[in-house]
Amino acid sequence: MAKYILALDQGTTSSRAILFDETGQPVVIEQQEFEQIFPRPGWVEHDPRDIWRSQRDVARAVLDRQGVSASDVAAIGITNQRETTLIWDRATGEPVYNAIVWQCRRTAAMCDALRAEGFDQTIRERTGLVTDAYFSGTKVAWLLDNVPGVRARAEAGELAFGTVDSWLMWNLSGGALHLTDVTNASRTMLYNIYTGDWDDTILARLDIPRSLLPQVRPSSEVYGEAVSHLFGAAIPLAGIAGDQQAATFGQACLSPGMAKNTYGTGSFVVMNTGEQAKRSDAGLLTTIAWQLDDSPVIYALEGSIFVTGAAVQWLRDGLKIIDDAADIEPLAASVESADGVYFVPAFVGLGAPHWDAYARGTLVGLTRGTTGAHIARATLDAIALQSRDVLEAMRHDSGIALSALRVDGGAARNNMLMQIQADVLGVPVQRPAVTETTALGAAYLAGLAVGFWRDTDALADQWTIERTFEPRMSDTERDALIAGWQRAIERAKAWEQA
Repeated sequence: MAKYILALDQGTTSSRAILFDETGQPVVIEQQEFEQIFPRPGWVEHDPRDIWRSQRDVARAVLDRQGVSASDVAAIGITNQRETTLIWDRATGEPVYNAIVWQCRRTAAMCDALRAEGFDQTIRERTGLVTDAYFSGTKVAWLLDNVPGVRARAEAGELAFGTVDSWLMWNLSGGALHLTDVTNASRTMLYNIYTGDWDDTILARLDIPRSLLPQVRPSSEVYGEAVSHLFGAAIPLAGIAGDQQAATFGQACLSPGMAKNTYGTGSFVVMNTGEQAKRSDAGLLTTIAWQLDDSPVIYALEGSIFVTGAAVQWLRDGLKIIDDAADIEPLAASVESADGVYFVPAFVGLGAPHWDAYARGTLVGLTRGTTGAHIARATLDAIALQSRDVLEAMRHDSGIALSALRVDGGAARNNMLMQIQADVLGVPVQRPAVTETTALGAAYLAGLAVGFWRDTDALADQWTIERTFEPRMSDTERDALIAGWQRAIERAKAWEQA
C-alpha cells in the first residue's frame, strides 16, 4: 500500500514539495527559490523553465530524503500561484515568453479601457471578478498582441495557454495533458463560473482563440500519470487547486461561513459560501472554492491583498533594517506601538476591497523619533489592517458575522502579528497544528481522488488548533488605529498618474 501523498506547492517566490502521511502530517519538505524578473517598474515575470526545474527538483529531493520510491506515493496533488500566465508551443513545450506574474501591472491601461466602455460589468456578471490586471485574461491578450508571431501561431492551434498548474501538469505528463481545474479557471477572467465553461463573449472581446485554452476539470479526480522517467515509475496526477482554494480546503473550511487567511507574499482571505455564488457589492471576488469529482461546485468570496509578506521582504532587502524575515517580530516588539506611523504597502497597487491599480506604497506619520522598530511595527499593523478591510467587506456581502479566523502561511508563525490580527478584528485567531495548509489542501484533493482518505469528514477530524489568539485591545484603541489606517489608505490611492 502507498504510504504518502506528494504535494507540489508552486509559489510566487519558491517551489516546494511536501510528502504527507495518512494522518495529514508533513513528513519531509523541500523548497527552492527562483529568480524574480522586473523588466520595468510594475512589471513582474518568471522564467517558465525555472518554475518547472525547481518544482521537479524539490519533488525528487523529498523522495530521496525520505528514501521513498514512486510506488510509495499514492498520488500527486498540485497547488499553485494563481493568475500567472504562460503560453507555450504544443509540439516542443517551449515557452513563447516569460510567465507574466499575477503581481504584474502591465495591462492596467487595458483594464481601464474595458471599464471605460462598460465591459467590466459583463466580466463581473460572468466571472465573478473585477476587471483588473491581476487576472490572466488581459495578460493572455497582451502576449498575443505584443510577442511577435504569437497571435498567428495561436490562431493556427500551435500554442497552449495555461496558468502554472497547467504548465506543471503538461511537463509532469510529458505533454499528454493540457488541462486546468475549476479553481484556476475561475481566476482567468475568461471562465463563466455560472455556466462552467470558457465564456465566448469575453474571449471575443479580448480576441483570444478558444483553441489556446486548456480543458477544465474538477479539483479532485485522476487526470493521468506523471511519466515514469521523472520519479522512477508512473504516479497518478489526481488533484489541482489554486493556492488559496487549496489552503481553504486544507483548513477544513468545509461549511458555508467558515473563513481562512493565508499570509504569503500577499494575503488571501477566503470564505466558503457553499453551492451559492454570492455576488459582492463590496469589492470582493466571487470565485470557485473547489469541485470534488462529480459533486456540485462549491463557491467562495475572496479578498486578495497584493503585498503583505513581500513588505517584510522589502524591509529586509530594500531598507535592510532586518537581516532575516523572522527578525521583524523582536524588532517590532521593542516598541509599544508604531507611534502614529502607518505603512500602506501598495507597491503594485491595492487589491480588495479598494482595487486601485494606481495606488503606491506610502509611509505617513513619520517624525524625528521614528525608528526602524516603528516601521517594523507599522508593517505588521498594515498586514493585519488590510486583512480586516477584506473581512469587513465579507461580513457586508455574506451577512455572516465572523466568529473566528483560521490562519496559515509563513507569517502565521509570527505570534505578534497574529495577536495584532485578533486585536484589530475583535475575534479569536486560530492557528492550526499543521500550518502547511496550502500543500495539505492539494494533498487532500489528490488523496480523496485515489481513496487515500475516505471522505471530507475524515479530513475535518484531522484539523486541530495549535494556538488561539484572543483579542486584547480596547475598543477605543482599536477604533483609533483603524481610523488612522483609513486616512493613510486615502493618501496612497491614485498616486501614480494613469
